[in-house]
Amino acid sequence: MNATNPELGQQCVTGQIHTNYHDVGEGEPVLLLHGSGPGVSAWANWRLTFEALKGSFRLIAPDLAGFGFTEFPDNQVFNRQNWLDQIVGLLDALHLDKVNVVGNSFGGSMALALAIHHPERVNRVVLMGSVGVPFKITEGLDAVWGYTPSLERMKSIMSIFAYDNSLVADSIVQSRYEASLRDSTRRAYESMFPAPRQRWVDAMSHSHVEITRIPHEVLLIHGRDDKVIPLETSLTLNQLIEKSQLHIFGRCGHWTQIEHKDAFACLLKDFFQANLS
Repeated sequence: MNATNPELGQQCVTGQIHTNYHDVGEGEPVLLLHGSGPGVSAWANWRLTFEALKGSFRLIAPDLAGFGFTEFPDNQVFNRQNWLDQIVGLLDALHLDKVNVVGNSFGGSMALALAIHHPERVNRVVLMGSVGVPFKITEGLDAVWGYTPSLERMKSIMSIFAYDNSLVADSIVQSRYEASLRDSTRRAYESMFPAPRQRWVDAMSHSHVEITRIPHEVLLIHGRDDKVIPLETSLTLNQLIEKSQLHIFGRCGHWTQIEHKDAFACLLKDFFQANLS
């Protein structure tokens, strides 16, 4: 982690993508996949989780192409397959044969993709407020993916994420707003989810047949009051995945890892260390 900018981690080259990633802690490897909010990065998404779990696990958190400080070519195509290739390339470069994986929102769809298409690379899966099954796009998600840079719009987006708006500190809004202004990520974000945005919900969804074949133990976590990804997505996933369990947080929006950071970390630790056989 860079002392002057904690969002800068290490660099890994996979094809034409120079992935910025964080690698902290020791122990069983856990891959953390961030969401798709404007100005997001692996560090912004998982900074509190790093602190809570680095004493128990090796935590690997990349910036997927188009987000954070990962560098990518001007002609980069942003789709599920290319993000999956980036993820697998990172695991290969780090010589990680098998990992636990945690996916937040958009990152949940990517965690599902890894479990579906590379099941041998996955131990256990945690999906938090996850995309991955069809749903009617919410006003909240439409606003998130339709963001164009302004401090006022960023504050509005952050307020959609949180159940408790006292967590939306001016410093967080300012930081995420400034991050959303970086040329490469701003252009990428504007090209990633153009209207009409229902098609991108559908594009990030997996078939029910694929999901029912997932052989892994899966923990689903969702905020009851989530205005971005509806709770029904996790209820559906719970029905489809044979070895799944669901934890619902009341008084919680789309920021489980922030709004209930201690309980969230405990859930992950217990799930990854439990003997579920």
